[in-house]
Amino acid sequence: MADKPTSGEILGIPYNFERPSMGRMLSAYWQPGEGMLVEKPFGVGYTLNLANWRSWIVVVVAGALLWQQEKGGTETADEVDEPVEVIVDEDDD
Repeated sequence: MADKPTSGEILGIPYNFERPSMGRMLSAYWQPGEGMLVEKPFGVGYTLNLANWRSWIVVVVAGALLWQQEKGGTETADEVDEPVEVIVDEDDD
């Protein structure tokens, strides 16, 4: 049986299942001169290039949204929504 390739592309999406070294991991996430997305050092797809300033905007926005979700998830008893009674007045004209 032939050896299966451990890296390549399927339908334009890169994959790499070679055991990553520490140097390859660090160089994959820091590639000056490249775009915002770079190939993942292990697995399928792309990851953020932390040498690109746009990646840091994505990280800050994601962190702010996570912080807002965590902050908003701690409701006190006064802030809990309670059922509202609705009275409908039907006029027969």
